[in-house]
Amino acid sequence: MGTPSIPGAAPRRRRWLVALPLLGFMAVAGLFLVRLYGGDASKIPSALIGRPAPQTALPQLEGLIQNGVQVPGLDPAAFKGKVSVVNVWASWCVPCHDEAPLLTELGKDKRLQLVGINYKDSPDNARRFLGRYGNPFGFVGVDGNGRGSIEWGVYGVPETFVVGRAGTILYKMVGPVTKANFETVLKVEIEKALKAGG
Repeated sequence: MGTPSIPGAAPRRRRWLVALPLLGFMAVAGLFLVRLYGGDASKIPSALIGRPAPQTALPQLEGLIQNGVQVPGLDPAAFKGKVSVVNVWASWCVPCHDEAPLLTELGKDKRLQLVGINYKDSPDNARRFLGRYGNPFGFVGVDGNGRGSIEWGVYGVPETFVVGRAGTILYKMVGPVTKANFETVLKVEIEKALKAGG
């Protein structure tokens, strides 16, 4: 004689087996959401760290004059031999207005050069923005369609990069430069780049 079966045991087992894929999906989705929304957005890793800065030339912002001379656009050759801070900004970007005075202060440091990438902006608004806060940039490249910023791996404006003397991206800050991270993060990364040989 076989063992007596417990009424309802087989249907319960089948329900459990049917629920397994759903539970697995929910676990994976939960992990994805935690990774996407949990944590600090400024710590999003960049695949470009340790790689050469993109060889993307961008045109100058027409009519942007400094010391009587047109400010040049972005020429990738400008990164060789000098520590550079590259800031991707736009006049319509609210945090860009907040970080502008800090970048103007940083622009006074003659050991490095500041490079601006003006993202999907109108030339008039971009010039007004720099007129309002002062232009800390030695180069301003216009990225009207956003393709240049894509090559830099930009998620959204503002973003700031530190590029070493060899033209290699050493650091990326996602989000605005703030009073809190200016001294404790950005300047620390700049000093590391300045101390590094080559």
